[in-house]
Order: sequence, then structure tokens, then C-alpha cells
Amino acid sequence: MHIFTIYGNQWRPAGRIECREHCFFQVFLLTLRYIINRDYTYIIYRIPMATIRLKKGYDLKLQGGVGSDAATVAVEGAAAAVVPDDFQGLVPRLERREGDTVAAGDALFHDKTVEAIKVTSPVSGKIAKVVRGDRRKILSIVIEPDGSGQKRKFDTGSGTLALLLESGLWARLRQRPYAVVPDPAVKPRDIFVTCFDSAPLAPSLTMVAGDNLKWLHQGVEALKGLTSGNVYLGVRPGEQIDAESGAVVNEFVGPHPAGNAGVQAANVRPVNKGETVWTLDLVTLAKIGRLVATGEMDYSTLVAVTGTEVATPQYVSTTEGCDMKSLLGGNLADGSAGNKRIVSGNALTGSVVGIDGYLRAPYRQVTVIEEVAQRDEFMGWASISPKRFSIYRDFTSWLLGNRKPVALDARLKGGRRAIVMSGEYDRMLPMDIYAEFLIKAIIAFDIDKMEQLGIYEVAPEDFALAEYADTSKLELQQIVRDGLDRLRKEMC
Repeated sequence: MHIFTIYGNQWRPAGRIECREHCFFQVFLLTLRYIINRDYTYIIYRIPMATIRLKKGYDLKLQGGVGSDAATVAVEGAAAAVVPDDFQGLVPRLERREGDTVAAGDALFHDKTVEAIKVTSPVSGKIAKVVRGDRRKILSIVIEPDGSGQKRKFDTGSGTLALLLESGLWARLRQRPYAVVPDPAVKPRDIFVTCFDSAPLAPSLTMVAGDNLKWLHQGVEALKGLTSGNVYLGVRPGEQIDAESGAVVNEFVGPHPAGNAGVQAANVRPVNKGETVWTLDLVTLAKIGRLVATGEMDYSTLVAVTGTEVATPQYVSTTEGCDMKSLLGGNLADGSAGNKRIVSGNALTGSVVGIDGYLRAPYRQVTVIEEVAQRDEFMGWASISPKRFSIYRDFTSWLLGNRKPVALDARLKGGRRAIVMSGEYDRMLPMDIYAEFLIKAIIAFDIDKMEQLGIYEVAPEDFALAEYADTSKLELQQIVRDGLDRLRKEMC
């Protein structure tokens, strides 16, 4: 039996026997034709696609991107680490101690509140140390690989929910409201999957997912069983994402943060008070599909090593949580980590880890920029040099359209001051909320105003670009994170 998909204006094999009425007229005519000709060998399946154009935001073009012809280098880390802070909302309780031997997939800790939520080891080996901070808070769990490649096999017959919880993939999901790991007892209204990353120098998610893309169908099917609504995929125009299982595909045209799953959700079907949605990325979706189909959890990843202070920007194939010394491996400019800010992630939302740190979630990008405390420049802020960059028309570089990638460093370039109500937050946030008023409400912790202004829709990453553009130099992401955490304690 031949099954085809009407995908936009293209016909492709769908691999699934199903008929939808999104394209009723075409289905009716073709069905009538087959009945008259007594030919029942074709079934039509159509996936609707909408194009959503976002005007707000900004594409920050930085130097140090990985070229399309760059080679991929394989790296085996000398150590790997799991950082509990990467899994927002979880309170870790250790299941292993220092010196214990673990296989890849064995649980390292579970959530103190919901014990079924576990986070697992990405490698097989021995737990070298458990790093603790103030009040014995667990900062990281470091594992020394033994090279055996021993990996745990999960039971696919236990059900999708139990499988995700046991494997640790559940901790990769996020829920709105509060931008935390979801509560497995709460069924989401919808699930939103972003299929591209629009952040500066970010790699293609289809490239990072690699061979796991063939399990995309199983991943969508698994998620559909966990929601009463739809699974939405947000893609860039021209991207070939096969969604044979009936996910709703939307094209997003516009600058960063168009790739944020929360921004996509806000422009497709916003989150209201009392509703819950889940968000994740394409890489996690593909890994869910592989886990459901084979019972194996894939801990490998492709990392884009980017930034102006990298000697050769390149892709590195490694394991999640790999140590930075192995990952960067002499690939820093001048061969030294001095005066360099090493960020696990992109320059807007990543975590500063240093050369002694580890690859942090979402495990796909490292950015290295210059760390400068002070630099004397001719005329300073009054410079008319076309090399000076600003997203506003503060320097003459805007006359050239800011088309060329720029080299930015870690300087603040300004002083902290009161919020300037100029609408600059709104220009960087393509959501139907008043961002500046929401930030003020969060600072004042006015719950009624926070709810009215859309606190349930947002996550810290949505304000990352506004934080960069902010003339007041406020740490907007931290303000939002603190506000969400306080609100969660108050409401839950």
C-alpha cells in the first residue's frame, strides 16, 4: 500500500496509514477517483503548516562561527560531570556515593519531591567526587570514564512515562508556567518542540541530532500519548522535518529569539493561568524516539566550539558533560585560557564555566570570548569609528547595516541604573506582553500584576536578548528566574 503526505506543496512518502481532513477537497476528489477506478492502493495524509512571521528581536552576528565545511573532531573526555542546577526545579538526593561504579544510564540522583524523576550518568566509570557548595548544596557529580562503554538497557514495555522518568530524559523537558522540569502528575495541554536554535553562533539542531532523526516519528508518537492536545513543531522555512505522526508543523520567520520554544508557544497558542504546556528541542525529541524504539539512551552529542578566542571553530563529537580541557584541547587562541571567558552554551544564555569546568545542558555549544575588565579607547563612548557596534544607532556602524559579524568581549560597557521606559525590552521580545512592566511587577513581587502581564508564558531565556540590549544593565534573566521561583513557592 502506498501512502503519501501532502506537506505544504510537496508530496512525500508518509510511512503511516491515516487520512486527515485538513485538505478535504483534495481527499474527496482523489477518493472518488480511486472508487471509480477500483484502485484502493493510495491513502492521502496531510500535515497542515502555517507560517508565522516575527518582526521583534535581533540576530546578533558574532565572529567565530563554525563554517559549513568544518570538519568534525572526535574527543573522549578525561571526565564527565552532571550539574543539578541544569535541571531547574529539582532538589537532588543522591543515589550514589563517591567511589561507586556506574554504567551509562544508571541513576545518579532523584528529585526529593517527586522521587520518580531521575538524572542518570552519561558515561560508565567511577564517581570521582561530589562537589558541594554552601550548606552542602550539590554543585556537580564528576565521573571518571573507564572506557568500557557499559550502558544500561531500559525496559520499553514499562510505558512511555515510566521510561522517560527512569532514563533521565524527563529532566530534559520544561514546562510553562515556571520554566521547570514538569510534574509527571500533570497532563499538559500541548507540547511544543523547537526544531532550530536562533541564538548567536548556534549549531543546526538537525546536525546535532544526527542519526537519531530517523526516530523522530516514534518520538512524536510517544509525546502524543502524554498530552490531551497537540504536539507542535516549530521549523525554519525550507527545513525538511518529517512529521509523519501528525504533529502540527509551523514555520517561523524572524530574528532571534524565534528559536525559543516559549516564544513559539506564545505565538501559536499562549499559556493562560491554570494551563500547563511542555517544551523541548528537536535533539531531545529524537532521543526520546530512539529510547522508546530501542530501549537505549544516547548520551553522545555534537558540540559547536565557537567564539573569537577559539583558534579554529569546529564541531566536536563527544559525550554529554565532557570536561572543557578535553573539549577545547589546545584550540584556544594564543594557546592559553588567560583573559578568556569560556561559556558552555551561547553568549546570551550560557553558563560561565572556565577551563576547569564541564559541558552544561543543553550540551551542544561552547562559546569563548575575550575577558576584558577595562580598555582605553580613543574618545570612548563618543567614538565615531565605524568599527564600534551597537544594535541602536549610537555609532556610525548602523550606516553599513551591521551586516558583518563583530567581535564582542565580556565588558559591561555602561553602569547599572533605573529602568528606562523606552520600549527597548518590547522590541526584543516577540510576545504579546509588556516586558518592562512585567519586570517591574516581578521586582515588586506583585502577583496580581505578574499574572495579568503574562508571567506564566515566559522563561529567563526569553529575556536574554533584552538583557543584552538593556541600557540599564539589569540582569533580567536572573530577575525573571527569581520571580518564577518565588511565584512557584507561593502558588504551589
